[in-house]
Amino acid sequence: MKTYESKDIRNVGVVGHGGSGKTTLTAAALFTTGATNRLTRVDEGNTVTDYDEDEIARKITISTAVAFADWKKIKVNILDTPGYNIFINDTRASLAAADSALVCVDAVAGVEVQTEKVWSFADDFKLPRAVVINKLDRERSSFERALDSVQTHFGRTAVPIQLPLGAEREFKGVIDLVRMKAYTYTPDGDGKARESEIPADLAEAAQLGHEALVEMVAEGNDELLEEFFEKGTLPVEHILDGLKTAVRDMRLFPVLCLSGLHNVGTDQLLNFIVENLPAPTEREPVTATLNGQEVKRKISATEPVTAYVFKTTADPFSGRITFFKVYSGILKNDANVQNVKRGTTERLAHIGCPMGKTITPVNELYAGDIGVVAKLKDTLTGDTLADRTSLIAFPAVQLPEPSIAFAIEAKSRQDEDRVGHALHRILEEDQSLRFYRDPQTKEFLLAGSGQQHLEIIVSRLKKRYGVEVALKAPKIPYRETIRGKADVQGRHKKQTGGHGQFGDCWIKMEPLPRGAKFEFVNDIFGGSIPKNYIPAVEKGIIETAEKGYLAGYPMVDFRVILYDGSYHDVDSSELSFKLAARKAFKNAMQQAKPALLEPIMNVEIQAPVEYAGDLMGDLNGRRGRIAGMDTKGHTQFIRAQVPMADMLNYQNDLTSMTQGRASFHMEFDHYDFVPALQADKIIAAAKEGRAGEEEEED
Repeated sequence: MKTYESKDIRNVGVVGHGGSGKTTLTAAALFTTGATNRLTRVDEGNTVTDYDEDEIARKITISTAVAFADWKKIKVNILDTPGYNIFINDTRASLAAADSALVCVDAVAGVEVQTEKVWSFADDFKLPRAVVINKLDRERSSFERALDSVQTHFGRTAVPIQLPLGAEREFKGVIDLVRMKAYTYTPDGDGKARESEIPADLAEAAQLGHEALVEMVAEGNDELLEEFFEKGTLPVEHILDGLKTAVRDMRLFPVLCLSGLHNVGTDQLLNFIVENLPAPTEREPVTATLNGQEVKRKISATEPVTAYVFKTTADPFSGRITFFKVYSGILKNDANVQNVKRGTTERLAHIGCPMGKTITPVNELYAGDIGVVAKLKDTLTGDTLADRTSLIAFPAVQLPEPSIAFAIEAKSRQDEDRVGHALHRILEEDQSLRFYRDPQTKEFLLAGSGQQHLEIIVSRLKKRYGVEVALKAPKIPYRETIRGKADVQGRHKKQTGGHGQFGDCWIKMEPLPRGAKFEFVNDIFGGSIPKNYIPAVEKGIIETAEKGYLAGYPMVDFRVILYDGSYHDVDSSELSFKLAARKAFKNAMQQAKPALLEPIMNVEIQAPVEYAGDLMGDLNGRRGRIAGMDTKGHTQFIRAQVPMADMLNYQNDLTSMTQGRASFHMEFDHYDFVPALQADKIIAAAKEGRAGEEEEED
C-alpha cells in the first residue's frame, strides 16, 4: 500500500445523533473514491464500518470503526462513530485521533440531543468542523428547517456553502455557493457530479447565499474585508483561501447538502474535506508530559516516534487489536517501542491501516496517520508508545463513570469458570464498563452506560467466547443503624461436666454520624475484664453487627463503649466473652431504636428542555430531591438525589418518557434513613426470605 506524508492526510470524525446517516455517508464516500466496488447499505448489513454482529442486527453503530480512502492523492481516514447516548463515550474517546469533524444532521429531525453532545466533544478537542445536512431525499425533509435548527443551536457562524437542487424524492444535486455552479447526480450512481449552470428559478437564492458567505469569509480577515468593501465581492480564489483559513480557525462552520443513501453530493463533500479541513501538521501542538513536566509536541515526521492508543478491540481469533494515531516521527513496521505508562517494550509486527474489520498492511506510517496492530502484550487504550530516546506521554481521554449496574450471573458451572477471562477481554475493549463484586451483597456487578449497553456485552460474551450469563437487577445494599442509645449487660454462662463457660460485659451503645462506620471504646478500669478478653468482646460485636438485627443487613455508624463486666478464673475464655458480646448487642437493640438505611444516588439527567417538567415530576415520584438545574442551549441538566431502590428501572422509563432523547449519569453519594412504610416492607420481605432459607436447610 502507498505511504502518505503527513501533509497528505485528513483524519475526519463523522459524528451526530443516532440515525443521522453517518455510516451511510461513510459508505457513500468509500464507494465514490473507489475504496469499495459497490454502494453498501446499513439495511443490507454489508457496510464496511458496521461489521459487528450486533451492529448488523440492530442497524446501529455501537463502536467506532475506521476506514480510509484516497481522493485526489489525499488519504482520508474516516472515523465512523456511534450516535446513541449509551455508546457516545466511544465517540469521545475516538475523537482524540481526529483532526476535524463532520457533524451529520438529519434533514427531517434537525439538531437532536446527541448532536449537541458531539458538538461539545468537538469543542473539547478544538476540532474544526462542518455540518452535513443528510437525508435530503427523505419525505418531509427540509434544508431550510434543518439549517435554522443548526443556526439556532450553534450560531450564525454555521453558514451554507451549498444549497440543495430539488427536495425530498426530487433531491438530485447541489449548488456550490463559492464557485456558483450546479452539480447534478444520478441517484445511486458513482457519486461523480455533472457540472452545469445554476437553474434560473434558484439563481436569486444562490446569489443571496453567495453574498452572505462572502461577507462571513471576509469578516475575520482584514485584507479580505478591505477588498470586499472596495469591490463589493471577492474573486473565487480569495473566497477559497479565506474559507480555508476561517474553517481551520473555527470562525466558520460550513453547511453542506447530501444524501448518503443515494450518493448525491458525496464528491463535493470529499472535495471540501481535502481542500478545507486541516492536515495533522496544521493543528495546534499537542499537550503531553515528559519526565513529569508538561510539554507541547507538534505533529511532525521529524521528531522521535510517538503514538497514542485511542481504541482497543478484542478478537477471539486475532487477540487484542490496537488502534493508534502516530503523533510524531515515522513509525516503521517491526519497530520496537516503549509503553511509557507501563514501562514495557512492544514490538509492532505487521502494522497496517484499518478498513473496517480488515487490516491493510503498510511498511511505515507518517506522523498524523492512523494505524492498527494486533497482539500487543500490555498496551491498552490511553497508553502512549514512544521511542526510548523520548519517553513522552499523551493524556488519556477521561470518560464518565458508568450510570447503571446490573448483577451478572453465570448460567452454568462451566460458564462460571470462564466468565472472568471473557469479561477481562471485553473490559480491555470497552473503557466505559466496570466489573466488580459488591462486598455487602456478594454479587458480581457489571456497570455500563445503559441497559442496552450491558445487553450487548452479554450478547458478545455468548457469541465470541461461548459464555452465557444472565443480567438481573442488583440487590440494594441496605444497611442498619441506631437512632437512640442503650446501656445493657450481656452475660453468657453455661455449665457442663468439665470447664464451664462464663463471660459478662456491660456496654453502652450510641449512634455516630453517617459514614463513621464503627467505633469501639475500651473503658474498663480495675481489671473487671482481663485485657486479653477485650478483643473478643469487640470481635463478638462486629460479627453480630455484620448480620444486622432488623433485616439481616450490616449495622453501621455506631459506637460501643465497654465499661464494666466480670470474669471467672477457670470458666472464662475468649469464646465466652465473644458470646457475651453478642448477647449484649442483641439486648442493646431493644433500646437503641434500630433503623434501616438506604443508598442515595447523585443523579444528573441531560434532556431536551421540553421534557424538564415531566422529568422533575417523575423524580419527585421516586422520592427524589431536586438539587439544581442548568440550561445549555436547548438542553436541560437536572441534578437530583434519589434512593437507589427507585432508580433500578430508570433507564427504560427515561427512554419512554423522552423518546430516547435523554441520558443520565448516577453515582453513590450517601446513606439515609428509609421511611417507615418502605422499611416495614423491606423487613417483612427479609424475614420471609430467611424463613424460606431455614426451611430449605431443614
